[in-house]
Amino acid sequence: MEAPKAPKDPIEKRSGFYIMLDKEMTGLKQPDGSAACPIFLNDGRLISFAKIVGNITDEQMLSMLSTAEGFRRLVHSIGITIQSEYSDRVLDVKFKMYGKADTYGGGTVLQMPVRSDGSEHLLELEGTEWSEDDDIPGQMLFTFPEFGEGVSVSVILYLRDGFQAPPCEPDVPVDMESPAYRSMIENSLISLGDTGKIKRIMEKVQSEQVTMAFIGGSITQGAGAVPIHTSCYAYRTVQAFRERYASMDADRVRIVKAGIGGTPSELGLVRYEKDILRYGKEKPDIVVIEFAVNDEGDETEGECFEGLVRKALLQPEPPLVVLLFSVFSYDWNLQERMIEVGRRYHLPMVSIKNAVTPQFTKKKENGLVVTKRQFFYDIYHPSNIGHEIMKDCLMNLFEKASVTAECEEQRRAEDTGAVYSADFDKVCFFDRKHVVPGIVIREGSFTDTDADLQSVPLDDSAEPIPQFPDNWQHINGTEAFEMKLTCSLLMMVFKDSGELDAGRAVITVDGQEKKCWNPREVGWTHCHAVVVYRGKEAAAHTVKIRMAAGDEDKKFTILGFAYSL
Repeated sequence: MEAPKAPKDPIEKRSGFYIMLDKEMTGLKQPDGSAACPIFLNDGRLISFAKIVGNITDEQMLSMLSTAEGFRRLVHSIGITIQSEYSDRVLDVKFKMYGKADTYGGGTVLQMPVRSDGSEHLLELEGTEWSEDDDIPGQMLFTFPEFGEGVSVSVILYLRDGFQAPPCEPDVPVDMESPAYRSMIENSLISLGDTGKIKRIMEKVQSEQVTMAFIGGSITQGAGAVPIHTSCYAYRTVQAFRERYASMDADRVRIVKAGIGGTPSELGLVRYEKDILRYGKEKPDIVVIEFAVNDEGDETEGECFEGLVRKALLQPEPPLVVLLFSVFSYDWNLQERMIEVGRRYHLPMVSIKNAVTPQFTKKKENGLVVTKRQFFYDIYHPSNIGHEIMKDCLMNLFEKASVTAECEEQRRAEDTGAVYSADFDKVCFFDRKHVVPGIVIREGSFTDTDADLQSVPLDDSAEPIPQFPDNWQHINGTEAFEMKLTCSLLMMVFKDSGELDAGRAVITVDGQEKKCWNPREVGWTHCHAVVVYRGKEAAAHTVKIRMAAGDEDKKFTILGFAYSL
């Protein structure tokens, strides 16, 4: 047998910084049937990774990461390490630039197979033929050989000559049994709300089934949790509640989880009947509302959020409504706007921001419990540790309520004046399948049905479910979609898209043009709720939706409507 040859002299390793460090991920089912995990780098995410994971503070370097040109001048190569239980697995890894003209299809794609044996694989940028359409670093895509398989991933950006990164200091493991941890969790509690109602639910679960429902954005969807369906805060909360109050009887506590990424309470309000009540099939005992980091996109600035709260409280058997305020990595949310609603209706309120952000700037000896790198999966979403902390904050609410003698009764919405508005609490949703009697629709050239939809896992399943499948899609033609109905308020849900063949649609009410909606403004497949019309009294109206001039041969999808008399 030939003896191994002497290795070459080692090449001095370049300075670099991590953008992912031991990040857990798993292969989720994609629209094309593959098992993959996309890690998005756009919208400031790459800069956030550099700050939080890589400890980068140099403003020049951070600025260079925001463009494809700057990235190429800064980064020499990309080191990728993947580790799993099975070292023979090979993942396909792509680094994608997004394009200027064609966002998803026009940029350069760097690709490399990476074995999951814990060794570093180097993706070199030197010699790459870059696309002229390159705009920004867009995403890394990890494609797995099988669904559900979990791995740990580290990605380091090695720098070109002349740039230097600080050393990477390892984090101390989070001690979830420490007094400091308990103190952090207790800081999350803003209000206990109706403790009497909480206690009655705890008594009910001893002998009857209790349903816990969760509605919100991508955090409630489970983003950042690996695996997404059983490590997310919603599932963990149900599991902990079951263990604590139902003697671990799995049948006693059910989960209804309805989070959709990138959507505000404006959409949550529209889909409450569909996704929480399931058109009358569900009567949740507890409804957790989580929109504190999503409602910058609520055009009503709090009115729809209050409408969602009131809608839940107006049910014949009102659930316990809990307001949960999550937080972004830059210590931001809209809880101050929402706290006013919680106070008005005497609701329990829990703030993740109040718990974690005050200690992020501390050192271990002065009260640091969890670092940003440990809490966040990316710029927007919590990691598994973060989801665990969110669960502990919710359970802290239930524990505190169970031992307090105080009882501040949850107020009935019909007896309480609104903080922002009571205009949205009675909206009723309808789509192509669930048209309300009395509403007359002529589809015009919106006769197709769109199957390329935003898909999310619901309840305790990991299977992505297409949202708003009973829709009206325009592919080509000039005839307007026309609807006659009586209402005081009309909302529409349409599909955003990053595809080049997506076109603009013009909406008129009683002949007056309201707006021209462009689905490419958001730039990805996404559910978008908007207010079309708002009046003081219910009246008969004619609504028309037609394609904008020049876009008659492009696509536009109406996902559904919501109206109020």
